[in-house]
Amino acid sequence: MHIEPGLVDTTKIFLSYATATTAALYATKLAVDAVKKDGPSALIARALLCVGLVFCFFELMPHHPVGVSEVHLILGTTLMLIFGVAPAAIGLMGGLLIQSLFFAQQDLPQYGMNVTTLLVPLFATAALARRIVPENVAYVDLTYQQAFKLSAAYQGGIVAWVAFWAIYGRGVGMENMGQIATFGAAYMTVVLVEPLVDLGVLAAAKALRRLQGSPLINQRVYSAA
Repeated sequence: MHIEPGLVDTTKIFLSYATATTAALYATKLAVDAVKKDGPSALIARALLCVGLVFCFFELMPHHPVGVSEVHLILGTTLMLIFGVAPAAIGLMGGLLIQSLFFAQQDLPQYGMNVTTLLVPLFATAALARRIVPENVAYVDLTYQQAFKLSAAYQGGIVAWVAFWAIYGRGVGMENMGQIATFGAAYMTVVLVEPLVDLGVLAAAKALRRLQGSPLINQRVYSAA
């Protein structure tokens, strides 16, 4: 997911700075909470893993321009479930920044929009997880239905934010709305894949019980809240 360069011109792009700053501040609050719960070394280790994985997702995995943005397999819910919401947020910001600085400088002006588009749905999905996953259920025991709901929430949030930026930048003309619809239809196909990836990764974690208690893994993976 990369907003198309020039979609929002320089006279309007200030809004993305405000939304990205707000999202980053909330991510900081989550990071502080994670340090209190698991310690700084656990957060740093998980965050670094997430940064590396996100960079690979964006730069190395297949991605295709469609309409007003690109279709990526971001695996945001996978990162959230395995590592926790704070490391996942840091990973999304850091991995995207590395790619933008060194491999796709044309995306730097859109960094605020891209960060907002990735983080706000992540926070919403984490809130949804607290509602639909009972406190006595570890993540390794998630059902497909639960994984699908989380993935649909995350990917749907991304599509909604991309649509917002496109309309904010170019209005509601037929061509723009058609490109938004094309992107949305293509991107929501990721919902068919991501729940299977989530369950596959969680099944692997369940088989590797020696990871239980590791600071590299979100403890909710194996233990109820």
